[in-house]
Amino acid sequence: MTTLATNSPTRTPPSVIATIIAISAVASLFLAWLVYYHAPVDTSGSTLSFLPAVEAALNALCAVFLIVGYRYIIRREIIKHRNSMFGAFIVSSGFLVLYILNKALHGEQLFPKAYPTARFIYLWVLLAPHILLAVLCLPMILITFLSLTGRFPAHRKLARWTYPIWLYVSVSGVVVYAMLAFYR
Repeated sequence: MTTLATNSPTRTPPSVIATIIAISAVASLFLAWLVYYHAPVDTSGSTLSFLPAVEAALNALCAVFLIVGYRYIIRREIIKHRNSMFGAFIVSSGFLVLYILNKALHGEQLFPKAYPTARFIYLWVLLAPHILLAVLCLPMILITFLSLTGRFPAHRKLARWTYPIWLYVSVSGVVVYAMLAFYR
């Protein structure tokens, strides 16, 4: 069994991975503060009230890009795969910007207590895994993208884990929105 040296061009340097993880941790802590501790600017929810629907649309579009990109890589259409993955990254980045804006304006939207069974499913079956995997997914996406710089075996190995998690986070984000919209 051979191991790759840390400075090998086939691996992302550990210092880069550590930096990505640190930045992702700071970003996740900022989002947790924004959602759970920051006082919303617009408590009435009237300013830019369409943001949750746009966020859900961007999540859905991301899922489409991911599925299409997966189909392209199966067919060895590398350029089309790369373009699809960049599309997914761009709409995910757009989602993140709008999510931050929405939470700064409106704060956390709570699921109504009037539906205890649906609320339990929403919180523990859907939202908890969605949040945990979203936090995990951010550094995975960045490291997977960095592995494209001539490190295709590393990219392939990472993408096998990143793809299903990213897809789950995108699709479950749409379901989170739909459940909140339906029960509110």
